[in-house]
Amino acid sequence: MSRPLHRGVSAIRVTSSSNDLLDSQVKEQTEKEELDRNQSSHRFPFWSLFPDNSPPTKYDATDNGFASDPFTVGTPRSRHRLTMLLLKSSLVVIVILALTGSFWWTLSISTSSRGHIFHSSRRLQEQLVSDFWDIGELSFGTSRMKEIEFCPGELENYIPCFNVLENLDSSFSDGNEYDRVCRQGSRQNCLVLPPMNYKIPLRWPTGRDIIWVANVKITGQEVFTSGSLTKRMMMLEEEQISFRSASLMFDGVEDYSHQIAEMIGLRNESNFIQAGIRTILDIGCGYGSFGAHLFSEQILTICIANYESSGSQVQLTLERGLPAMIGSFSSKQLPYPSLSFDLLHCARCGIDWDKKDGTFLIEVDRVLRPGGYFVWTSPLINVQSSLRNKEKQKRWNFVRDFAENLCWELMSQQDETIVWKKTSKKTCYNS
Repeated sequence: MSRPLHRGVSAIRVTSSSNDLLDSQVKEQTEKEELDRNQSSHRFPFWSLFPDNSPPTKYDATDNGFASDPFTVGTPRSRHRLTMLLLKSSLVVIVILALTGSFWWTLSISTSSRGHIFHSSRRLQEQLVSDFWDIGELSFGTSRMKEIEFCPGELENYIPCFNVLENLDSSFSDGNEYDRVCRQGSRQNCLVLPPMNYKIPLRWPTGRDIIWVANVKITGQEVFTSGSLTKRMMMLEEEQISFRSASLMFDGVEDYSHQIAEMIGLRNESNFIQAGIRTILDIGCGYGSFGAHLFSEQILTICIANYESSGSQVQLTLERGLPAMIGSFSSKQLPYPSLSFDLLHCARCGIDWDKKDGTFLIEVDRVLRPGGYFVWTSPLINVQSSLRNKEKQKRWNFVRDFAENLCWELMSQQDETIVWKKTSKKTCYNS
């Protein structure tokens, strides 16, 4: 009975001569494998750190029984372990550096800024104590209310540092008597009482044309007895004052505004914004009717006038909800920066423009922007009346010539109204 053959071994007879040949082949094969292993260890030095993950040889088999590729750098599992180890090491290094930097930063802040933090905290504590003290005084309120008393009745329209009688006694003139002069001990420290029976103004836009009589100093008797006021105001139910669009010069303020627009070269006052007119200074505004009318055209008009002991223009204008302030144009420079307004309006404002060598006209030029307009309405402009009066003619000629020297362009002249335009060319100013 013959001997069974093994798998992978050919059924040949082995002789003694063939044994030597087989031994030499096995020896050569073993040396070759050792040489390949050494080369692989030099090519991939990281494998020496992981003895369990030595590179496979061509005789190593995978799970499916086939030999792995001899050029594969390592198994996927070994590469994953290496990547994870590198990431963990990097994370540990970053955490250590962060903790070290935070420690040094905290140490430097605590040593260098300790004194500054202490002083700031002390200052905040002192301010907190002061605030609590003020709150306590306001909560009781008795001590502070005793310090400020109510003003007497004659100071109903009190304005700090403003007293025309005292200014006249001090020999102030030429408009300076209307200035606010703070003398030693002249300032009052009292609460001004509202007028008797004062009522809350009506809501806009109704309050623009109707105000309560009790809210202003002027009385109903003064309204009816004054011939000039009756053309602008009339009484309603003995408690209200209604402002009409009537004036001394024309049938109404609407017609007057329309005339100014035509003199400038516009169709009507609705085109003021297209011409660059958005802000207007009304000097001696009366009761603000001109500005109240233009407010509906999105044009802001501010009133400036002297204080009057009865029926103050500024008081009535403010009661209508229009911007106004007390100020004397003829005494000091106006409290506005240069080039502030697009149009200056003066309708019988009582200013003598020919006085003080034209200083008032220079002030108009200062607050007007280049290309702005100056509108002046006065009987002095009436040519026929000026010809009959030599003094008026002389004053009018001075204003006209001075305006020309200021490089103003005469736009138009109708009846008692004249319109100049400030030039925007620098050649005239250079000459």
